[in-house]
Amino acid sequence: MIFNSLTFVVFFAAVLALHYSRIFSWHQKKINLLLASYLFYAAWNPPFVILLWVSTVVDWWAAQWMVRSTRQATRRTWMIISVVVNLGMLGYFKYGEFLLQNFVSVAASLGIEYRPPEWNIVLPVGISFYTFATLSYTLDVYLRRAKPAKHFLDYALFVTFFPHLVAGPIMRPTELVPQFAEARRATAHQLYFGFALIILGLFQKVVLADGFLAPVVEKVYDAREGVPTMLDAWVATLAFSGQIFCDFAGYSTTAIGVAMALGFAMPDNFRFPYAAVGFSDFWRRWHITLSSWLRDYLYIPLGGNRHGPARTYTALMGTMLLGGLWHGAAWTFVVWGGLHGLYLAVERWLRGQFSGWKPGPASIFALGILTYLLVNITWVFFRAKDFTVASNMLTSMAGVAGNPVPMIALLPMIYALVIVGGIVGTHWAMRDKTLELAVERTPAWLIGALLSVMAVAIVAEQGKGSAFIYFQF
Repeated sequence: MIFNSLTFVVFFAAVLALHYSRIFSWHQKKINLLLASYLFYAAWNPPFVILLWVSTVVDWWAAQWMVRSTRQATRRTWMIISVVVNLGMLGYFKYGEFLLQNFVSVAASLGIEYRPPEWNIVLPVGISFYTFATLSYTLDVYLRRAKPAKHFLDYALFVTFFPHLVAGPIMRPTELVPQFAEARRATAHQLYFGFALIILGLFQKVVLADGFLAPVVEKVYDAREGVPTMLDAWVATLAFSGQIFCDFAGYSTTAIGVAMALGFAMPDNFRFPYAAVGFSDFWRRWHITLSSWLRDYLYIPLGGNRHGPARTYTALMGTMLLGGLWHGAAWTFVVWGGLHGLYLAVERWLRGQFSGWKPGPASIFALGILTYLLVNITWVFFRAKDFTVASNMLTSMAGVAGNPVPMIALLPMIYALVIVGGIVGTHWAMRDKTLELAVERTPAWLIGALLSVMAVAIVAEQGKGSAFIYFQF
């Protein structure tokens, strides 16, 4: 089930009715939410609910036995069982075909012809997200950074809570499990703001990402023949930067709004990333819950910045390469992550060389534009289906090659540039503010008018939308 569907509207209305009904106790309402979350996931492919059960049960008992055990070796064994089960399922379903294809390529390079059977394994939606969420639970218990949940129902609901289940934000147990301890009801303000966030998120996804930007991106990146012009390549890549933001931030915004309407708080996942100055700043603003997960469970364990420059740069690059692979089982995603790792390493080195320099407003703006342009270079590898497409796009963007006939018509090109310009401009205007602060300072009648226009636009575009891009991760 996806947020941008009429099925979800009916589903969420029923969930709200049950959640605010006076005939159920809080314990019964939590059971209702758990069953609703399973229904939400099963609407896509019912058998894969079994994977959720396996992950939930294994990690619950692993944490319980880690706490009960007095021997470190026993605790480590249960931690390893949790890691192996979770990463094993993720590896089999997400990376099995990728590893098999690379094995065939390596064998062919050695003169060995091997034809494996066709791989027909379906990727379970959201497996990357709920795997990281459950792993954080057992790892935190093992490292004694958190205590295990007191009740199995609360932990099971944390794993499957439908707003964050399939595409984040990647929640930590310490953020969500305590909220299940007592009855939660949204205040009138929370209910209003929650529905406002739902409308805003769906507008970003349905109208901006799918309605305006996706056709421009697909026209160039999915072209079967020809090399795009320089203008085509840049417009399509800039459009994708807007599309991926509106698509993923739209999902996160909707998820936060859905949770808020039920009385629950979820962390921000985006904080105006296209106003970032530098790449460490970018990753503090883009997919915040993933970047903090990678920092805590990969970068720091790999050495972080505690063991000298060489170890720090190795940890940076290793973390970003694995972060790229997390996004997709393809070498283009590895290159995407590697470029970000390289950017972060170079930035860190430059900061050391110019530690006494304090940039003024003009320099900050120039560095922000440079950051945005370099981020767009990485988006080429994120969007391209293979390295041939990526190479064609990059050479066209550099002005080295290109078809003399443009692929994008003038009007869609203007739409795309205006929307992307509006997104980037809004990010700079809101760089050091929050959305809630902006709402509080805006007249209520204007907010109501904007939300009404957005709602009408969502309904008008309904039927043209597609699944969220991050569902494939």
